[in-house]
Amino acid sequence: MTDTPLKKLKGIAVSSGIIIGKAHVIDRSRVKILYQYLISDQQVSKEVERFKDALNVAKDQIIHLKNRMPEQIKRHSFILDTHLMIMDDTMFFNATVNTILSEKINAEWALKKSMQNIDNLFSQIDDPYIKERIVDVEYVAERVLRNLAGKEVESLYEIDERVIIVAHELSPADTSSINIGKVMGFITEVGGRTSHAAIIAQSLKIPAVVALESVTHHVREGTLLIVDGNTGEVIIDPDDDLIILYQEKQLNQERFESSIIRLSHLPAETTDGHLISVRANIEFLEEVAAAKDHGAEGIGLYRTEFHYLRSQGLPAEDELFEAYKEVAEIIAPNPVTIRTLDLGGDRFSSEISWTKETNPALGLRAIRFCLQQPGMFKSQLRAILRASASGNIQVMFPMISGLQELLDSRKILKEVMAELDQEGTAYDPDIKVGLMIEVPSAVTVADILAKHADFFSIGTNDLIQYALAIDRVNEHVAFMYQPFHPAILRMILQVIKAAKQAGIMVSLCGEMAGDPLCTSVLLAMGIDELSVNSGRIPMIKKVIRSLSLDKARADLRRIMKLDTAAQVREFTMKKMQPLLDELDHKLFMATGG
Repeated sequence: MTDTPLKKLKGIAVSSGIIIGKAHVIDRSRVKILYQYLISDQQVSKEVERFKDALNVAKDQIIHLKNRMPEQIKRHSFILDTHLMIMDDTMFFNATVNTILSEKINAEWALKKSMQNIDNLFSQIDDPYIKERIVDVEYVAERVLRNLAGKEVESLYEIDERVIIVAHELSPADTSSINIGKVMGFITEVGGRTSHAAIIAQSLKIPAVVALESVTHHVREGTLLIVDGNTGEVIIDPDDDLIILYQEKQLNQERFESSIIRLSHLPAETTDGHLISVRANIEFLEEVAAAKDHGAEGIGLYRTEFHYLRSQGLPAEDELFEAYKEVAEIIAPNPVTIRTLDLGGDRFSSEISWTKETNPALGLRAIRFCLQQPGMFKSQLRAILRASASGNIQVMFPMISGLQELLDSRKILKEVMAELDQEGTAYDPDIKVGLMIEVPSAVTVADILAKHADFFSIGTNDLIQYALAIDRVNEHVAFMYQPFHPAILRMILQVIKAAKQAGIMVSLCGEMAGDPLCTSVLLAMGIDELSVNSGRIPMIKKVIRSLSLDKARADLRRIMKLDTAAQVREFTMKKMQPLLDELDHKLFMATGG
């Protein structure tokens, strides 16, 4: 512990709001694992039983947590269901038991070896959201290890005073058991924007900041903290002047949020009468209600990977159909754009023949993988088409790099339609078919692709990554991930022009869509729709309703003549300053960290 704690730390803001309170430091240090060789077969048998007992206790603990989840987050109970399924997964349970039996080693060491194999598999996955799901497996393993060691886990439900939780990390089981009357918010040393802890914090509407390296070394039990969930700043032992300043910010934010929430169901219309559709990005069925509450005019991106990630094998067609159908019915009559599977073969190594790749980001993934696995692809397309009879559904293919992939995908879609016709199964024969523009080659041939699509959706997260050769989760080059790079702006404009010329709609669903500083530029370029995380919808609508499209277009002509991302950002900041002053600069810049 340092004698002089840092006054200010900066992390990633994952749930907005400002809190001032005392720290409660949670010990989630990992159980130390020692190797032990088992001499007799009797010891081996006892060790297998000891592992099974620890696993069953862990299951009972998670079921208990699930049963007493706060009402506000019961819709996230699937997180704990996932943990229960992990315990039964062959890579977790069978692999550990088999290692105990074959190598005659203790349960702790065998579980450690199983985790190393699972971790190696996840390390090959490029998608940051999916990659982060390894933490779920780690949480389960750590709970089992604690049971093996006889260590109790402190429950956040039993906290009896108003505190700010400080921890190395919090598991979904931790955040699911939060006593919402006492826990004001939390800060952790690790985590990301898509972690389950972040999702729960947003649902509970409590501020949270993650990725604060070594914060547990600088904060003692009872230390006074200011946590700014808008900017990611944490202030340790603030003086009276800072406390007063942040109390004023708290009050201003409450007033601000009340004002924009009241307006969130109004149309996103500029001051000179131009309408933009603002829709939601979702991953889970449980997120649809929040999307509607925040004023979403439909679902612009429904990521479908979760059902494949949580299944021990490939999910059944009926399982997918029921999920898609329910989303369509809840959001009707507004549209739901369902993106087909955006995973690689590494996830299905036990069900599908797959060769390990050295660079999965540029390998067999997304539409490439689906086209090589037509049986799996058809199953998902059947589910989507069947669900289209119950609502306004659109289908979208990811990572299209050229026309042939789109033609091949549409051919399989037509084959599925023919099968459903023959069966007499209802579906929407006029379902709209679109594609994601997220590969530079697709930008170059956007005019060709537009002739064979009903709409485009620009996925700026991958487009920027591929175009600028930037790994956005690599801390050494992440600073170069620049949405305002002139090359990126030119690419987006080229895609929009191609779409307009072909008479099709174009949306944007990457992080740029939820960044208020980008809104004016995107509107001026001619984007028809923005699809963002639900919590960003009121803010983006507020910004749109404060803009003049004519003025934005005049600014765009200047922006497209600038040479660097820094110049574009500086120009945009200057033009947006009146709106910044109105909305409060700190709130406006709270784009997730």
